[in-house]
Amino acid sequence: MDSKETPAEKRERLKQKELKNNPSGSLNDAFNSGNSGNLTGMNVKDIGILILVLFFGYLIYKIIFNE
Repeated sequence: MDSKETPAEKRERLKQKELKNNPSGSLNDAFNSGNSGNLTGMNVKDIGILILVLFFGYLIYKIIFNE
């Protein structure tokens, strides 16, 4: 390898080497991402509140614009 390789290039080279040697590793990480947390940053409580807000917003919309 080139001795003048930047740290970013070295990281990318090592990443590509790992993906080549272990192609199912990233698939396994994707399946197990729910165990360590979701990707959106919302927990169950936040999602529940969002659903309630959308539901009540829909009810208010139907009451106001029901003709």
